[in-house]
Amino acid sequence: MTLTGHSLIAGQQVAGEGKTAAGFNPATNEQLEPAYTLITEEQLKTATSAADEAYASFSALDPETHAGFLEAIADNIEAIGEELIIRAGQETGLPAARLQGERARTTGQLRLFAKVVRQGDFRGVRIDPALPERAPLPRADIRQRQIPLGPVAVFGASNFPLAFSTAGGDTASALAAGCPVVFKAHNAHPGTSELVGQAIAKAVKDNGLHPGVFSLIYGPGSSIGQALVADPAIKAVGFTGSQAAGIALMRTAAARAEPIPVYAEMSSLNPVFVFPGALNGDVDALAQQYVAAVTGSSGQLCTSPGLLFAPAGEAGDKLAAAVGRAVSACAGQTMLTEGIAASWNSGAEALGSADNVSLVGQGTEGATKNAPAPAIFRTEISNFVSNHVLHAEIFGAASLVIRYSTTEELLEAISRLEGQLTATLQLTAADYPTAAPLIPALEQKVGRIIVNGWPTGVEVGHAMVHGGPFPATSDSRTTSVGTLAINRFLRPVAYQNLPQELLPVPLHDANPWQLNRRINGTVVEAAEEKEEVNA
Repeated sequence: MTLTGHSLIAGQQVAGEGKTAAGFNPATNEQLEPAYTLITEEQLKTATSAADEAYASFSALDPETHAGFLEAIADNIEAIGEELIIRAGQETGLPAARLQGERARTTGQLRLFAKVVRQGDFRGVRIDPALPERAPLPRADIRQRQIPLGPVAVFGASNFPLAFSTAGGDTASALAAGCPVVFKAHNAHPGTSELVGQAIAKAVKDNGLHPGVFSLIYGPGSSIGQALVADPAIKAVGFTGSQAAGIALMRTAAARAEPIPVYAEMSSLNPVFVFPGALNGDVDALAQQYVAAVTGSSGQLCTSPGLLFAPAGEAGDKLAAAVGRAVSACAGQTMLTEGIAASWNSGAEALGSADNVSLVGQGTEGATKNAPAPAIFRTEISNFVSNHVLHAEIFGAASLVIRYSTTEELLEAISRLEGQLTATLQLTAADYPTAAPLIPALEQKVGRIIVNGWPTGVEVGHAMVHGGPFPATSDSRTTSVGTLAINRFLRPVAYQNLPQELLPVPLHDANPWQLNRRINGTVVEAAEEKEEVNA
């Protein structure tokens, strides 16, 4: 594919009338071509207006057409081939194997949502048939379904140029819900965004959909990003990024004449709690697994463990020593941008110079630019509880080992934590009684609790929750990964006493889309309902 350096608005290449910006190879700090033209707020209106116009037809698609569209996006992304992996690697410094896995995750999400669309349970059809003879008062015929909110603004994430970017989880779930998407590309990987944007636009055209179903725009977050959220046509926002940027978008959305939801995934420390039983096994292996979770992708994962609580005493000392050896053997990996690397250096310096904090171990700098040496620090739990500076997220390969003695100390530390995406327990059966009191405490603080694993693997499925209390996310009731993510972009509507001719198709008595429905409060599967009708 040819990169144009322009936005893609409702199927048309549009040269921005503002300034220009370019991607950079973080391994060399060299500028990549082409430079990208940035749109103005007036040009932004073209994208949001087109999305608004596309809503009526796109939100009413039949399941097969809708699902086929999502599958076509996946097919088109795969058809780009190695060009996509090469460009994404140039713009992010991420290795090819990581990007190939991320591409598979991106297309897998789209195909999973296609299955969700075909099944149709997300439509939430409920039917309470009329009871005209009911005493003392008759009951009207009342039917309910979930409808798409409207056009959704999605912001690309810096750390996932594919899986949380142009066709990533927020875009996939919004499109699956029936919401047109206006996607703001992350300026750190503009070429990758354009390649995927072209794949989506081709699927829109090939499936005969309104071109406003998808637009890809380039512009400064401080102006175009804010204007996008403020635009009256936009009805919801999907965002993955820093806490400062997420809160800024939330404030803009709340200040609108019509406030809208912002589903922002922001910061998380993802604490790991090691219990004594876990130290009776291979301590070196445990340390290596922890360090691998901290340093993987240069620590630039929202689920990277930033805290590890280890028991005081000899066994804990052995674990700390093993962690020191493991991290000292690590070399730094290229970070996503020069600015992110600079922020890591500042954060690591602040943590290392904090009172009563010492260095457990540090690796070596990488051979490329922007590849700082990973570092792991240590402190006592009393210091962690009393010093909020130690609760700050460092985005990158750094973590803090915290030594504790009692369950009560752990419960106190948990009570002081802000909301998190995950918490992990490393234990054996002998530790269950000690660990049990932590579960209800952690439920109030995190979206996912893990036992004897590591938080960095986020499965895309039906039961996954990738969310958590603020500031991990802006809405703890939702997830940005897995099929439940579709619910963010839906709302219920009830229809009372409407004749069949006026009812939306999913609510027709004949059930032409073969949906599972809740009738009089009982789930009736489509096949079962069809058998009853035929009988």
